Amino acid sequence: MRRRRMLLSLLLVAAAGMGTAAVPAPDARAAAPTPLDRVVPAPASVRPGGDAYTLSARTRIRVPGGSGEARRIAGYLAGILRPSTGYALPVTARDGADGIVLRLGGRAAQGLGAEGYRLSSGGRAVTISARRPAGLFHGVQTLRQLLPTAVEERTAQPGPWRIAGGTIADAPRYGYRGAMLDVSRHFFTVAQVKRYIDQLAQYKINRLHLHLSDDQGWRIAIDSWPRLASYGGSTQVGGGPGGSYTKDDYREIVRYAADRYLTVVPEIDMPGHTNAALASYAELNCNGVAPPLYTGTNVGFSSLCVPKKVTYDFVDDVIREIAALTPGRYLHIGGDEAHSTSHEDYVAFMDKVQPVVAKYGKTVIGWHQLTGAHPAEGAVAQYWGYDKTGAAERAQVVDAAEKGTGLILSPADRAYLDMKYDKDTPLGLNWAGYVGVRRSYDWDPGHYLQGAPEKAILGVEAPLWSETLSTSQHIEFMAFPRLPGIAELGWSPADTHDWASYRERLAAQGPRWDAQGLHYYRSPEVPWPTR
Repeated sequence: MRRRRMLLSLLLVAAAGMGTAAVPAPDARAAAPTPLDRVVPAPASVRPGGDAYTLSARTRIRVPGGSGEARRIAGYLAGILRPSTGYALPVTARDGADGIVLRLGGRAAQGLGAEGYRLSSGGRAVTISARRPAGLFHGVQTLRQLLPTAVEERTAQPGPWRIAGGTIADAPRYGYRGAMLDVSRHFFTVAQVKRYIDQLAQYKINRLHLHLSDDQGWRIAIDSWPRLASYGGSTQVGGGPGGSYTKDDYREIVRYAADRYLTVVPEIDMPGHTNAALASYAELNCNGVAPPLYTGTNVGFSSLCVPKKVTYDFVDDVIREIAALTPGRYLHIGGDEAHSTSHEDYVAFMDKVQPVVAKYGKTVIGWHQLTGAHPAEGAVAQYWGYDKTGAAERAQVVDAAEKGTGLILSPADRAYLDMKYDKDTPLGLNWAGYVGVRRSYDWDPGHYLQGAPEKAILGVEAPLWSETLSTSQHIEFMAFPRLPGIAELGWSPADTHDWASYRERLAAQGPRWDAQGLHYYRSPEVPWPTR
């Protein structure tokens, strides 16, 4: 009988996806559980107290009501916890007062908005409540950080797996919290983009801006203009093979991001930054002659031919096809560094292109030079100026914001992740200066552009340009540890902003990134634990 009971137990573990791997005994010398206020981004409200919750072999992940999205989030959480804990952690729709409970709706979720959550931890259970699935998912990211860093390992670890007692009530400051990845200067595969998405999701980023076209490469298939991808996507900076996404590739990126509550914002940069398109189709050039493909890093030398009718046939086709692939509301039309386009032509071009975006059901985002034209009603300008940006240019952006144009803030000397940390950084550029971890974090989006109405600030975005980056390791080295700071500026209340406490919380992320195999820069500004 004893042998039969043992066999039954092993079968139950295998059915939960864990096989028969041995679970190491808990380490009795383990440290106290992570304090509730030690996570990144900083929560809006923390009330510590009460008994800690400890995961065990008996823990279940409960999804009362069995909502499809909530159940999928529970499966995502189980997929993170099972390898390191060695526990079966079955997901069940049965309600209960024990285990890990993911609850949509109810009194505990009131007042939390579309992305907020409440996490309550006690001796019997840890419960995450939210109005919407996005809030549950963000709560799961907080739960990950409250567990020991070894939970990120892919093999069984000794534990114990304790979560401090108390309550977190949390919701974002801004609705737009983005990161941009330039896949044009260097091409990154679907798998590489997915890896970055997983890293962004941990810090509650909710927009992935993909820079899909530039002088060096066109990275998305357009059926009506097939040479854009086949020829325009055939190289990259330095002359490598380049690459492009099929429509199915792009759909898979969109799906994967959506499963992690990130919305993809596609960008087709125009009228400048268009050499890859001009090289692919001679008729897009004013002189009818296609230039050669370009593999350097200069900017401002290319322009679509504004007076030609074919230019707008091209724009209409491209926007129509990309809009059809993109569920999100935004479509980015670039508009920066159009130095080879006269001001008159630039204004005329933007006046014609913005209505095309609206025709296909999307809202325009443009780099802040759009404010020098006539931003459409509801349009959004992405500000990438920096301390040396002239007063007149800043005033132009502020004036547009006062008239209703929304703003996304990406100041180059704060939020551009491709800027070198210091003079010894082996990757990146320095045209906006050196951007250390503190400089990247230590600013307030609500008061950055003097005179801009606070209600005009939609959020923040951390762009990562890829002139010098060609691998996932390069992406991670430049993004981490700065990206979590931009994420915190977008999520956390202004009154939580404090460099001294932030650097301590950021340092605690280091061992977690080590466990994940993330190749981050160990900045001397951060008191990292000894390895």
